[in-house]
Amino acid sequence: MTHLKDTIESADNPFGTWISVGHPTIAEATAQLDLDFVLVDMEHTTMDLETVESMARGVDAASGDTDMIVRVPWNDPVRLKRVIDIGVAGVMVPMISSAEEAEELVRSLRYPPDGIRGIAGSRATRYGKNFEEYVTNANGSILTIAQIETEQGMENARDIAAVEGIDSLFVGPADLSGSLGMFAEWDSSEFDDAVQSIIDDSHAADVPVGTLTTDIGAEAIESRVDQGFDFLIAGKDVTLLMDSVEVAIDNYAEALDKPVSASDD
Repeated sequence: MTHLKDTIESADNPFGTWISVGHPTIAEATAQLDLDFVLVDMEHTTMDLETVESMARGVDAASGDTDMIVRVPWNDPVRLKRVIDIGVAGVMVPMISSAEEAEELVRSLRYPPDGIRGIAGSRATRYGKNFEEYVTNANGSILTIAQIETEQGMENARDIAAVEGIDSLFVGPADLSGSLGMFAEWDSSEFDDAVQSIIDDSHAADVPVGTLTTDIGAEAIESRVDQGFDFLIAGKDVTLLMDSVEVAIDNYAEALDKPVSASDD
């Protein structure tokens, strides 16, 4: 069991951040911080498997206990197999809308007879060095997160959470709001009720639930905690970079606007 899987199952409120820039330097530098995990996004980026593997090496090279999870593009057993063969701590899978889809996800991550994952040497097995030990113990060791992003997923959240092998649900706020016909209405009572129903259903199944906030302000983070989320991803690398540069631009403009003090004679 990985550090992160143990932390989530122990309800220790892990905290992570989002990586969409496909470069190992970003992964390694971020993993040096006091984070439980980094999430590498393959769904809405151009990253390929070789890039993700290099980023996994970067995270492993960093000091500390930061784990890496990967959001795959789809609930596809071939994509899932190739990602977990890299040796990452877990996967997040988008658009899980039914218990049947959740069961397919779990089976994709497990070796026979419990699943359909192909058996082969890989980075996860230390290139075959601990092949038999890994295959024997791998089932159930990979953190498995099902994203709830559709109206159907919201309605089936309790059944999805109850599927054996699903470790956590994750509310995808953008897609969920679009699916419900209220895109970006983050502060509406209707959207808040929808999110709360997922949290309540997940907890009813005794399964933790997390979400993302791109706003890293204290108020935004506190509001997610107050809603009842068990873990949080805060900030995206590109957004954080752009926001920091905008702050520098504003600070420079303010400095130029200040009158220059006359020097003493």
